[in-house]
Amino acid sequence: MNEFTSWHVGVAAEAYTAAILARYGYDVSVQYGANQPEYDLIAVSGDKILKISVKGSKDKSWGLTQGYKKGCTYHEAVDRWLDAHHEKTIFSLVQFYGIAQNEMPRIYLATPKEIADRLKKSAGGRGETILYENHTWGPRAAGRGTTDSIPKEWLISEERLNFLFKTYGQ
Repeated sequence: MNEFTSWHVGVAAEAYTAAILARYGYDVSVQYGANQPEYDLIAVSGDKILKISVKGSKDKSWGLTQGYKKGCTYHEAVDRWLDAHHEKTIFSLVQFYGIAQNEMPRIYLATPKEIADRLKKSAGGRGETILYENHTWGPRAAGRGTTDSIPKEWLISEERLNFLFKTYGQ
């Protein structure tokens, strides 16, 4: 079996996101090439467009704000990350952990604000640079005994997509 590298994760995450959006009946346009702007693909419904940034993972987490952490608190790093993203960009968080090659990955859709709020609540409120799909903090951690998890309502569904298009579609 070939290794499923981070490059493969990124390509597959975009492909699965595009495929499921198409399956829900949206028109999808994928950007290819280096130095893409804020988003990786767009989904269109009537006259509404969602710009979508795709993040793939194979380890139950997405590292999002590490590059903003130097010299500041976790909450400040999250605020810097949030400031760097357009409020109407939607993140597709694609998780391959525990998924067989012939199975669909779990796909979550969230706004930058929703992600920022979740990151700030992480580790018992200390904050974190990593968004965890489901993680319980051990006895020596700042958030000991607490569990961070992706809200169930972020899971891709017709209802979630309708909400996002209605609220954030441009």
